[in-house]
Amino acid sequence: MTFGFAPPPAADPVSRLSRILEPAEWAAAGIPLLRNPREVVTGLHSRHRPRPSTAVIAVLDPEERLAASASFTRRGSSAADGWEFRNALLAQLRRVIPHDLRRRTPVRTAVLLYCREGESQWTEEDGAWMWGLRDACTLHGLRCGAYITLTRAGWQVLGEGRGGRRPHSASLHSRLDTATGDGVTTAVPYPRGEAHEALRRSAAV
Repeated sequence: MTFGFAPPPAADPVSRLSRILEPAEWAAAGIPLLRNPREVVTGLHSRHRPRPSTAVIAVLDPEERLAASASFTRRGSSAADGWEFRNALLAQLRRVIPHDLRRRTPVRTAVLLYCREGESQWTEEDGAWMWGLRDACTLHGLRCGAYITLTRAGWQVLGEGRGGRRPHSASLHSRLDTATGDGVTTAVPYPRGEAHEALRRSAAV
C-alpha cells in the first residue's frame, strides 16, 4: 500500500459530512494569512488558466514565492467528499515537489485555488476541499494555507473576507510560455535558476 492512502472510508452521508470543514472550524484552525493574495491569485490564474471545476494546488516557500504548482479538473457529479479531494491533492503534491516530513515544523505552505460555478458564499463542496487540503498538507509535511474560490463574482479567500473582482471564472486568460495541455492536469515542477525567477515574478511575492 502506498503511504498516505487509506482504504476508502464509509460512503454514507453522515461519514461524508464528517469530512467537511465549516467556515468557523476553518477560521479557528489558525490558517496563515497571505501577505499579497491578489498577486498569488493573479499569478496562478495566468499560469494555469483554470476553468470551472479546476483546482490549482500551489506550494509557497517561507518568502511566499512559488515553489511548485499543479492543476487538475474534478470529474463527475458525485457528492463532494474530503477524502477523495485529499487523495487528489496529495497525488498532485507528490508529483511536483518532495515532502517535508523530516522537518520538525513545516516551512512551506500549500494554498488551494478552486474555480467553480455558483455564488461566492461557502458551500459543502468548499468545506470538503478545505478538509482535503488540511489533511493533504499534514501527510506531505506542509503548512495548510489559504483556500481561495474563483467564481463569476471574482476571487475570495474564504475565512478571511479578502477578495477582488478580477480575475474571475470567466476572465480572459493571459498567455504565458507554460503549456497547459487539455486542462485536465498541469504541473509546474520545482523551479531552478531562471525558471525560479520567472515564477517569482508571475505568481507570488
